[in-house]
Amino acid sequence: MTRAVVVGATGQIGRAAVDTLARDGWEVTAVSRGGDRDARWPGDVRVARADREDDAALSAAVGEGCDVLVDVVAYGDGHARQLLSLAGRVGSAVVISSVSVYEDDQGRGFDTQTEPGGFPRYPVPVTEAQRTIRPGDASYSARKAALERELLAAGDRLPVTLLRAGAVHGPYCGTPRELYVVKRNLDGRHRRVLAYSGASRFHPASVRNIAELIRLAAARPGTRVLNAVDPDAPTVAEIAAAIDAVMGVETEDVLLDGPPVDGVGDTPWSVPSPVVCDMSAAREQLGYRPVVRYADTLPETVAFIEERLAGRDWREAYPKMFAAYGDLFDYAAEDAWAERR
Repeated sequence: MTRAVVVGATGQIGRAAVDTLARDGWEVTAVSRGGDRDARWPGDVRVARADREDDAALSAAVGEGCDVLVDVVAYGDGHARQLLSLAGRVGSAVVISSVSVYEDDQGRGFDTQTEPGGFPRYPVPVTEAQRTIRPGDASYSARKAALERELLAAGDRLPVTLLRAGAVHGPYCGTPRELYVVKRNLDGRHRRVLAYSGASRFHPASVRNIAELIRLAAARPGTRVLNAVDPDAPTVAEIAAAIDAVMGVETEDVLLDGPPVDGVGDTPWSVPSPVVCDMSAAREQLGYRPVVRYADTLPETVAFIEERLAGRDWREAYPKMFAAYGDLFDYAAEDAWAERR
């Protein structure tokens, strides 16, 4: 039996990673700030309490050593140096990054998307060879790029697999894009306005598929960067229809040819050009095969969101979602727009 330490174990990716590794025969230590245990984990999973920012606590969780350290909450060069300080006791690492590090050939990336004409236009699909943004500490994406740079430069000291995740989905997500459709359906909104003709594609990534990539990379140490997305990249209209089917409702889609109008038609997936990633490298280097498709995961995701929303204001239930996207449910503005049509 080999030992794995999972940092960020009670987050959405961490929970799935712990479960997958434990069921694959690894001796797993699940590290989180609260030291909590998921009831669905195998009983032999060990738990440890440690704040990600506490070097001594993280070092203690690793103990005398582990074969693989899985870090799902690392950002920036500081966290990279923290991981590298453990190199003598860690055989290899698997670290979650993001597709938001990619930059198009005109120098546009996720950090420029709010500027006029600033949304990137990536190749379809994007491979790992696509250029990335300048590392820094001014944004989520820049910090992920800095994390990657530091770890890849020290690959001879600590072999690391960096997984560039897409639009992560699954239970325990603090910012579930599916909330947009689920809440509208619960509120009886049977007409849905979608910008960009409902054709936007932002490649989803199931926590279960990410966990499978972690399992394979843990067993094949090396220094590499791999995309981490689902086998399919449905359009926002297809996603919404699939959620409708799970919830047993019918909704009329009103399609806008262009961008949202005063916020009407915007969704968490709405992008003017597709963000679709290639998974060939993972297949070639790890023998990866996806374990689920997007639609397969929706019943569990919808049920989790419904349970969390029950009897609560959505902004209380999902404060990070409100902070990231603002008021997604301005029905008054939507109704006023419909009257003007």
